[in-house]
Amino acid sequence: MVAVEVSNRSGVDVDEDAAVDAARRVLAAEGLDDGELGLAFVDLDEMRALKRDHLGIDEATDVLSFPIDGKDPVPAGVPRVLGDVVLCPQIVGANWRAPLVHGLLHLLGYDHGSEMEAREEALT
Repeated sequence: MVAVEVSNRSGVDVDEDAAVDAARRVLAAEGLDDGELGLAFVDLDEMRALKRDHLGIDEATDVLSFPIDGKDPVPAGVPRVLGDVVLCPQIVGANWRAPLVHGLLHLLGYDHGSEMEAREEALT
């Protein structure tokens, strides 16, 4: 099972259990049933700072992904560390599932385009 570490720094109530279940479902559909995932919910200021510091764009966004291992092979006995998905509840509101799927697919190496769009459609 994928271990999911959740951090809610957004100041907004979030259905963390539903988000973890959705993340595990998406990862299983992509062939990953073990590893470690970080899932963070942050406020507008932190999201803006993350996007500015990592992408050079000074604005908040719905989701950011910070991949580590993704689907790359890992040595035997070494845990797969997928990376982190960061969501901003103040932007996504109750519609967090599609941005979560989008962020997870980026962790797994998908880039924007028709292949990613097809996977998003199938998974949301």
